[in-house]
Amino acid sequence: MRVRVQEAAFDPGRELAGFARGRHDVGAVVSFTGVVRDTEGTLERMEIEHYPGMTEKAISAIVDEASARWSLLDAMVIHRHGTMAPGEVIMMVATASAHRAEAFASADFLMDYLKSRAPFWKKERRKDGTVWVAAKDEDEAALDRWSR
Repeated sequence: MRVRVQEAAFDPGRELAGFARGRHDVGAVVSFTGVVRDTEGTLERMEIEHYPGMTEKAISAIVDEASARWSLLDAMVIHRHGTMAPGEVIMMVATASAHRAEAFASADFLMDYLKSRAPFWKKERRKDGTVWVAAKDEDEAALDRWSR
């Protein structure tokens, strides 16, 4: 299981290619790559802050939970911090399991957690000012479904 929080850009294709290389017990690999989006055409950049050590510990704990819940063979979370422009890769999740249902469900669970609970603070620098990104009700609802 791998968790990286870094400022540097990364290549999701290269990361995915190396994720399950040499594993013969893996029947399914699922990945998700998040990109900084600018839906209104006014985003100049996104700034992401975090507390080193605390962030990795929190994400590692949820990766461990997903691994136990879905019998994962491997999992990887990479999340950037610092300043990013629209269109840049911001994060990636990959899960590996013997079967696709577990790989899909666990990746979905990890994404819901990262969106709602991971200790990152996002600030959008827009042409018309700066705003902190608040949690969305739909993200909270998505996370709630895993507690049932």
